[in-house]
Amino acid sequence: QVQLVESGGGLVQAGDSLRLACAASGRTFKNYAMGWFRQAPGKEREFVATINGGGGTTYYTDSVKGRFTISRDNTRNTVYLQMNSLKPEDTALYYCALGRYYYIGTSMPEYGYWGQGTQVTVSS
Repeated sequence: QVQLVESGGGLVQAGDSLRLACAASGRTFKNYAMGWFRQAPGKEREFVATINGGGGTTYYTDSVKGRFTISRDNTRNTVYLQMNSLKPEDTALYYCALGRYYYIGTSMPEYGYWGQGTQVTVSS
């Protein structure tokens, strides 16, 4: 059974940093892409960042490029999202997801398993 457990969310001020982590179990982690998505109140869930199974390829939504960095440690079955220069518009529930394939994906159907989410709140 696949389990994804996020951690690292919290309440911060604009300009601060946070690092989210997502620990995975139940699959051969290195064989699958991982992604981070977020959902703000009243909005649809949106793609944030993705990384391929080997960790050599990443992709970001435009609004976080240059501020967020996705990485993974396949020895620890964990994916990270380093978030710098946070803005109030980054406030959302952040979800990690396990991809159906090795290669990066930006759409929700490309992911088969989801965590419960961790809340990130950025005050102005």
